[in-house]
Amino acid sequence: MDKGVLITVEGTDGAGKTTLIEYLKIWLINKKFDVIATREPGGTQLGEVLRKILLGDHDHDDQHDANTRISARISDQAELMLMFTARMQHLQEVILPAMEAGRCVLCDRFTDATYAYQGGGRGISERRIQQLEDWVQQGLQPDLTLMLDVPVEVGLQRTKKRGRTRPGGDRFEQQQIDFKEAVRQVYLQRAEKYPQRIKLIDATRCVAEVQNDLIQSVGAFLKARCGACK
Repeated sequence: MDKGVLITVEGTDGAGKTTLIEYLKIWLINKKFDVIATREPGGTQLGEVLRKILLGDHDHDDQHDANTRISARISDQAELMLMFTARMQHLQEVILPAMEAGRCVLCDRFTDATYAYQGGGRGISERRIQQLEDWVQQGLQPDLTLMLDVPVEVGLQRTKKRGRTRPGGDRFEQQQIDFKEAVRQVYLQRAEKYPQRIKLIDATRCVAEVQNDLIQSVGAFLKARCGACK
């Protein structure tokens, strides 16, 4: 490809994003695409530091206690600003250079997640998020978004089965069912609002069926974009 592409994968807790992103990455590499996989919040040194604070995802590091205290005090508005701070650095340091080099960027969450979690979950206005999106992204949108959907109850059952290295999970996994349902509803609304970009995938089915849907969606997109995957 002369110009790179940005493919994002979205979904609520328990949708199976991590496993499916790895599968999709390998599939793209086998198709001879130059792929970089990254995540939000994170993807850069600064982003990973902010991730630990935002998610309370400390991995038993030396800053565990300090990060836990900081995480507990983050206001909703500060959380939003930190998300976009991480995204700004991510874009400038990783995503935009990779796209300019013609690479395929595969990103675990992007701005749709902000509308879902900080908008739907935290109740911050869509207008406020849009203002930050316009400033940080300068019109950049994912070329394709794969949205993995599972009912909240199914997601909760899956996360319990997987088990957790941290009691209760991260700050967002610890939220109540009403929060999680609000997040899912915003995701569904955005899939309905942007059907050309967002492909909604039923992730309640077996892994093989979901993988097949991912391949079909990405293959069709790449064929239309650059004639690949025929």
